[in-house]
Amino acid sequence: MIRALGADLVEIGRVRRLLERHGEKALRRLFHPEEVAYALRHQDPAPSLAARLAAKEAFQKCWPESLPWKAVWVGMEGRRPVLRFAPSLAQALEREGLRAHLTLSHERGLALAVVVLEARAPAGG
Repeated sequence: MIRALGADLVEIGRVRRLLERHGEKALRRLFHPEEVAYALRHQDPAPSLAARLAAKEAFQKCWPESLPWKAVWVGMEGRRPVLRFAPSLAQALEREGLRAHLTLSHERGLALAVVVLEARAPAGG
């Protein structure tokens, strides 16, 4: 059963300007090292980073408490993006029986993320 749905759009040009102004400092403050490593493998990292910012915001729209930027990040399982969580947040999701689903897209000047929090069915039922 779907418990929450969050979506967010980020302007790729805004991320490009952020990187031009603040460079490494912005990368360290906003992104998990796994996200930075993935994005920097691309000729233009801005679309990937914008999609990851959108994913963080989309998840935040699903979660009842404010979270630090690096409590949630996007990892990759093959070609599929997945949300990863800081240990305390992962434990909270497990306690609540919640599973997060993620999709990302970027086109022209925008990056999109959609997050669905699904309540897992009880064992045996």
